[in-house]
Amino acid sequence: MAGDGSSPQLRVSDQDRERTVLALRDSAAEGRLTFDELAQRAELAYTAVSRDELERLVADLPEAPASETLPDRPVRKRRRWNIAIMGGSERKGRWRPSPDLVALAVMGGIGLDLRDALIEDEDIVITAVAVMGGIEIIVPEGIAVDVGGFAFMGGHDYHPGSEPIRPGTPMVRVRGYAVMGGLEVRVKRSRSSRPEIGGPQSSG
Repeated sequence: MAGDGSSPQLRVSDQDRERTVLALRDSAAEGRLTFDELAQRAELAYTAVSRDELERLVADLPEAPASETLPDRPVRKRRRWNIAIMGGSERKGRWRPSPDLVALAVMGGIGLDLRDALIEDEDIVITAVAVMGGIEIIVPEGIAVDVGGFAFMGGHDYHPGSEPIRPGTPMVRVRGYAVMGGLEVRVKRSRSSRPEIGGPQSSG
């Protein structure tokens, strides 16, 4: 409004949006954002109109990599091997996957939920082998998924999501092999509703 003394919101360019997405990807690589958070914020960045909208997306992130404080931040071990033999194994919540994950289920079951996983690489390759067992992989909406492999006397299912792929997000490549077993890859929305980025947060 012209007469209330406030300055108008500056409109952003495509370059401004790209810079914000790159900052989000850097933060995800440092373990500050999960798969799902990166996908959500990248979508909001590419549809932002004003500078204020972009600033809200990075308001809770450092302006530059804090290399001095990095050693003080707890580092979680990157998970590569996930094995279930006549039992079960599950990864979900905030965990740090290796870029070359291996899931091996022999007469057992494995669940890998990447929605809240902390990413450090542009692509993640998952080699999934199910022998008389089952493997389920969940990927958040907006993330590109490439599924290959084969099934012998078993199942090999892929259930894509309904939302478009968001630019600036990583790709998940699944190489699945099922022998008298089953592999299921599903794209699902986040368990929680989309957060209001940069808004007031309750403490304690």
